[in-house]
Amino acid sequence: MSQVQANDTVKVHYTGKLKNDGRVFDSSRDREPLEAKLGQGQLIPGFEKGLIDMKVNETKTIEIPMNEAYGDIKKELFQKVERQHLPQEIKSEVGMGLMATNPDGSERQLRVADVKDDFIIVDANHPLAGQDLVFDLEVVGIN
Repeated sequence: MSQVQANDTVKVHYTGKLKNDGRVFDSSRDREPLEAKLGQGQLIPGFEKGLIDMKVNETKTIEIPMNEAYGDIKKELFQKVERQHLPQEIKSEVGMGLMATNPDGSERQLRVADVKDDFIIVDANHPLAGQDLVFDLEVVGIN
């Protein structure tokens, strides 16, 4: 029986949880399995590493420290935005998601971290930055 190797394309069902409280943040169980080619940067490093040597229909649980997931929270990714630079229809609330357009035209997700009278603080860190993660994995296909 074949095992997952570097550069394989794999299909995997997963359930991702926060290590600190066990809260599920994502799962493929109610949809098609995730399909990705290893070695292409499509997956976080710890997830990819956890798949290596797994066989089809094998299941396992892996723990991924933040440095092999989305990294630590970077203070330089917090930014002050004056209210005058926000669309008037936006009623900012802590935790609210926003989209920003970069100079090259690409978009990035932001989260409102703090709200003041004259400005807001936005956070461009990945929502899972600073978190150790746990994934339940099941390999359903290897190509």
